[in-house]
Amino acid sequence: MIYRVLKAVLGPILWAIWRPRVEGLHHVPDTGPAILASNHLAVFDSVFLPLVVKRHITFIAKEEYFSGTGFKGWLTRTFVAAVGAIPVDRAGGDAAHTSLGTGKRVLSEGRLFGIYPEGTRSPDGRLYRGKTGVARLALETGSRVVPVAMLNTGELQPIGKRLPRVGRARIKIGPPLDFGRYAGLVGDRTVERAVTDEVMDALRKLSGQDYVDEYAAKVKKKGRD
Repeated sequence: MIYRVLKAVLGPILWAIWRPRVEGLHHVPDTGPAILASNHLAVFDSVFLPLVVKRHITFIAKEEYFSGTGFKGWLTRTFVAAVGAIPVDRAGGDAAHTSLGTGKRVLSEGRLFGIYPEGTRSPDGRLYRGKTGVARLALETGSRVVPVAMLNTGELQPIGKRLPRVGRARIKIGPPLDFGRYAGLVGDRTVERAVTDEVMDALRKLSGQDYVDEYAAKVKKKGRD
C-alpha cells in the first residue's frame, strides 16, 4: 500500500525533476513474473526504474536502511519502502540464500523482481562480472530475464552524492531472455555461469559500457586496501 501511495504522491514530482526517458518499456510484461536485471550506477537506480514501470517492482536492500534512528532514519526507511525494497542482511553468511529466497517468493506470486547482477554499484562506470544468483532465479522459477540498462544515472548521481543532479535520466530496456532450454539444470555451475554471462552481455550491448571480467566488490576492496 505504501508503495502505491507514495508513488502516486511523489511520482509526479520526481518525474518533473528528472524527466526520465525510457526506451523499450514494452519489453516489461504486463502480467506474470519476470526478473528485471539492471546494471547499477547510482543509488537512485532503484527509484528511476519504478518511476517508469507501472507494475510494482520488488528489490532487496541493505538491512541498515531499515534500522536507522531519528528523522534521517525514518526518512530512509520510508524511502526504501516506497521503492518496494525488502531488507536483507548482506553481511551475514546466508545473505545470498536469503536474497534468492526472497526473489523466488516474489516471482512465485507472479510479480516483478529487480536485481543488480553485479551485486554493488560500479566503482567507475564500467560493467563488471555478474554473480550467478540471477541465473539461479531464472532457472528455478522459469522466469524470463528482462535486461535493463541505466545509461546516465552515474553522471546524475556520482558516488558520494546523496541526491542526483537535476537532469534527464535515460533508461534502455531490452527484449526478455528466455532460458527454458536449460530447464532441469539448476545447480550446474557451468550452466549458471553461461546464463549469467548472457545476461551481462545483453546489458553490455544495451548500455555501451566497457566490460570488466572481475567482480565489482573485489575492485572496491582493492581500492580500500
